[in-house]
Amino acid sequence: MSERQDKNHQDHRQDDTGPPDYRHVGRHDVFPKTDHDQTERYNFLAHLNRHLATEVMPGVMEAYEARVLPEFVNNEGRAPATRHEVRRALVSDSVFQTWSALRRNTMEMRQQAGRSVVLGQLEDLLDRTQALAGNDKLRLKDGFEVPAHLTAVDHHCMPGSYYSELLPGDVSAAANYDSGMFVTTGGALGRFTDGGGHGVVQYVQDKFPDFSPKRILDIGCGLGHNVLPIAAAFPQAEVIAVDAGAPMLRYGAARAMSLGVTNVTFVQGDVAALDEFEDAHFDWIQSTMFLHETSYKELKRIMRETRRLIAPGGLVLHIEQPCYAETMPVFEQAMRDWDAFYNNEPFWTKLHEISLDAYMIEAGFKPEELIHGHVVAVVDKALFPSAEDDDAEDFGRKPAWEITGARVA
Repeated sequence: MSERQDKNHQDHRQDDTGPPDYRHVGRHDVFPKTDHDQTERYNFLAHLNRHLATEVMPGVMEAYEARVLPEFVNNEGRAPATRHEVRRALVSDSVFQTWSALRRNTMEMRQQAGRSVVLGQLEDLLDRTQALAGNDKLRLKDGFEVPAHLTAVDHHCMPGSYYSELLPGDVSAAANYDSGMFVTTGGALGRFTDGGGHGVVQYVQDKFPDFSPKRILDIGCGLGHNVLPIAAAFPQAEVIAVDAGAPMLRYGAARAMSLGVTNVTFVQGDVAALDEFEDAHFDWIQSTMFLHETSYKELKRIMRETRRLIAPGGLVLHIEQPCYAETMPVFEQAMRDWDAFYNNEPFWTKLHEISLDAYMIEAGFKPEELIHGHVVAVVDKALFPSAEDDDAEDFGRKPAWEITGARVA
C-alpha cells in the first residue's frame, strides 16, 4: 500500500454502527505494534464478526421460526419451555450450525492473530512493560495459586487464558487481549477499549453527584481497561485493582502509567479472600463483566467479602449481562447461552439464571440498599460505533450491561 493510499485508509470513516479502521485504535507505550498485514487481519475479523451479527444471525431466527419451532411443536405437542430445549433443537439446524461454526472460528482466528502479533515482539514488550510498571504500583505474590475455576478453561479460546506465563515477567496474554479486543467488539468499546469504564463513571456521576470516594476497589480488573476511567474521574481516590493473573497485572500497571493514570495499584489476589484489607476499607467496590468467570462457590464468597469491605455509605456495583428473566424469550436466552457452550465460558449460563439480589442479601446487604441500573459504553462517536445508535441484536455482544449493586446505609 502506498503512503497516499494508507493515509486515505486511515482517514476513512465507517457508518455509525460498523467497525472503524483498526488504525484508529488508541496506542499507548506498551500497546503491541502491528504491520500492514496484521492490521488488515484485525480489520477483516472485526468486519466478519459484524457480518455474522447483522446478516447471518437474523437467519438463525428465521430458521427457528420457520423450521425448528414448528418441528418441535409437531413432535412435542407444545412450544419449548426452556432455553435448553431451544438450544438442543437449534443444534441440528444447518443455519445455526453455520453461524455457530463461523462465530467460533472467528474467536479462534482472533486469538491466533493476536498471538502472532504479540509473540513476534515479546522481548520488546517485556522491556517496555518493565520500564513502566514500577514496584510501588504493582504487587505480585510469590507462590500465589490461581483459583481452580480459572485454571479449568482457556477463557474466550485464549490459549493459557489470563494467567499463564510463557517466561518470567510475561505479559503476552494481556498484550494479546488488549491488541485484539477490537475484533470481538468491532471497536464498540472505544479507542482504548475502556468505554465500559467511562459508562460506569457517567452512571455514578449522574445518579450520585455528591459521591466522592477516597478508596476504590476493582475486582477482576484484568489489564485495568475499565478501572482507569474510574481512577481518572476520581483522582483524589486511592484505587486498588485486584486480579489473579500476573501477566494482566504487569501489563496493566505499565499501561496505566503510560496513559498517565497514577492512582491505581495493581494487586495479585483472590478477590473472594482479600484478608490484607480491613473491614469497611473501601467506599466503592466495582466489577465489570467479571462475575461470569467465577463459580457458584466463588460468587457467594465474593458477595460476602464485598459486604465486609464496603464502608458505611459506600457503593457496590456489579456490571454484567442481563439475567434470564421470565420476560426474556427462550429463543433469546438460548442464543445468549452460546458463549457458555462454544466460547469457553462455562459459568456464563449459570450466572444469568440466578438472582444476584438473593446472593447479595444472603451476604448481608439489606433489600432496601439494593440498586439496579443500566450502563452503555461511552465512546467517541465520530470514530467508534455506539451501542445507543445500534439497533442490531447480537444477543450478548453489544456493549450495554445491567447493574446490580447496593448503596450501603
